[in-house]
Amino acid sequence: MTGLTPPEDRRAPITPQLALRVAILGGVALTLFAIVFFRLWFLQVLSGDQYLAQASSNRVRHIVVQAPRGEMLDRNNTPLVENRRAVAVVVSPPRLGADADARMHELARISRVIGMSTRPQKCRVDDDVVRTMEADCLVRRGMWNMPYADVTLKTDVSREAAFFLAERVQRFPAVSIQQVFLRHYRFDELGAQLFGTVGQIDGSQLELDHYRGVRGGTIVGQSGLEFTYDRYLRGRNGASRVQVDAFGQAKGYLPTTEPVRGANLRLSLDLELQRAGQAALATGIEQANLHGNPARAGAFVALNPRNGEVLAMGSAPSYDANLFARPLSQNAYDEHFGGDSNYPLINRAISAAYPIGSTFKIVTAAAALTAGIITPATVYNDTGEFREGALVRRNAGGVAYGPVSLATAIQVSVDTFFYNLGAQLNVDPAAHPDGGQLQTWARKLGFGHPTGIDLGNEAGGIIPTPRWRDSRNRLQARCERAYQQSPRRARRLYRAGCVYADGENRPWTEGDNTSLAVGQGDFVATPLQLAVAYAALENGGTIVRPHVGLQVTDPDGRVLQQIAPKPARHVEIPASDLQAIRDGLRAAAQQPSGTSYDVFGTFPKPVYGKTGTAQIAATEYDQSWYVAYVPDPVRPIVVAATVESGGFGAEAAAPAVRLILSQWFGVRKEIIVGTSHTR
Repeated sequence: MTGLTPPEDRRAPITPQLALRVAILGGVALTLFAIVFFRLWFLQVLSGDQYLAQASSNRVRHIVVQAPRGEMLDRNNTPLVENRRAVAVVVSPPRLGADADARMHELARISRVIGMSTRPQKCRVDDDVVRTMEADCLVRRGMWNMPYADVTLKTDVSREAAFFLAERVQRFPAVSIQQVFLRHYRFDELGAQLFGTVGQIDGSQLELDHYRGVRGGTIVGQSGLEFTYDRYLRGRNGASRVQVDAFGQAKGYLPTTEPVRGANLRLSLDLELQRAGQAALATGIEQANLHGNPARAGAFVALNPRNGEVLAMGSAPSYDANLFARPLSQNAYDEHFGGDSNYPLINRAISAAYPIGSTFKIVTAAAALTAGIITPATVYNDTGEFREGALVRRNAGGVAYGPVSLATAIQVSVDTFFYNLGAQLNVDPAAHPDGGQLQTWARKLGFGHPTGIDLGNEAGGIIPTPRWRDSRNRLQARCERAYQQSPRRARRLYRAGCVYADGENRPWTEGDNTSLAVGQGDFVATPLQLAVAYAALENGGTIVRPHVGLQVTDPDGRVLQQIAPKPARHVEIPASDLQAIRDGLRAAAQQPSGTSYDVFGTFPKPVYGKTGTAQIAATEYDQSWYVAYVPDPVRPIVVAATVESGGFGAEAAAPAVRLILSQWFGVRKEIIVGTSHTR
């Protein structure tokens, strides 16, 4: 009995169902172990070489080789914008570390090697302003624009500094040395506002259709012609592959993908005319100062009136475009481009809108003629005054001209003649909220909206209408209420448009139209718009679309694309009406008593021109204007120029236009500076 198992220790035999379950679980476990074993064998034996190669490739650095941008040439194939090789010091923000003190210490070390200042200076990043050293400011801006992208600290570093950093990779792990191509503007300030700037693309720009397909870190056009024609000028970056060891030291070089240079852009600009234009503008400003006017700025534009090609365009003050070829510190930017330097980045020829004075009178004439208010033979008896209720408007100098026709009114610039037309062209604001014939003809001739020039940042100007007046009234009322409630709220509304409130809250009146008739009041336009309008007088009514780009060519000069935008529209101007306006312009320039006869009376080509003297509300000094065209069968041209605070049109702007035309037609005779006191 002792050899028997006690009843309480006896276990029931395993059931068939349980045995089946155990067998299944065992089979699954065995299968899983087999799969793991096979996978390990596959990785170690069959795919070992492949993963070894991939591991090796982790020791290969891909370095972008920047593609040189295409050149810009003038119409005679003279290079204006080229490239030059330079060495850049680039840092990788992630490799600087997350600790702020360590990053500042590392950037200070790098700065001392490459000659950058370590003194704190003002640094603006978006809306935040801090004081930090220049290198840290550049890194902050770079990380804000595109996190984790490399940041260029300095270009054009010395060979000694570049070699020093390249030989000490372990001491400067965040630094890399790259060869780059910098833009070189051969003529410094000449045409600076036209060419624009280039820079590394930022995160927001990567989402734009304009930069579709561009990778982060690429140098792209940021403004002007560089922006408009970026896809042609940019080229295609290459890449070099460098084998490095665990310490980052180069051990060998692998095959390189060569960059593809961008296409060239041939411009419609004439280099010699551009030079003459900027010199002429400087002369106009000098003439204004001699007449007691504190002129400091101005602009000019010269067009081919038949096809819209921009032959020359300039703005004063200008700046050395080479300043933007490399990163610019905030202090340097403020020094060169702030208010003290009178904002040279503004291209006043297309981005600054002003009242244009009597140069607008050709629009009033066209509107009155086509509306049937006058004919070319209609005589108006000028008494020197035009009464509008209690308001008395007078000619410049209070001169009375007696009986005058349209051509004579343009020739001697009779203000009262055009005040009268403006009053007759006024309409009921309730029935015609967009104005009458005067506003319609202003729009037809290209005012009130951008011309579409290929430069960007173009102002559209303002044509005042009853609807426009109502919108300004609503804005003024809203801003006044906001300021009464809280000055702080008014500051917020500044961004919402209160800057455009004019301090008035009044209905549209006849006086608005009479002011518009002589290019004053709320009307503003750009020099380019004025040139386009007068081009239509020369060519018979075609509103050209101005453009600076002429051709896209390959490096060998083969044309890849012709740039010839179609005209915006054609305006029908009856032949007799057009001739009457032309007769007045010709007489104004080259017949005795004409407002610019002192300047153009001896010019050997037929000149059709008009002075303008615009009263600027913000200053006691008038703005000088002149616009003229020469219908030469071979070299037609229209030129518009303005000098801010330059005085009468014949004193500053007209001599500048004379110098530009003299260059275009090879005239070398001495000019006679006008002293006319007519508008």
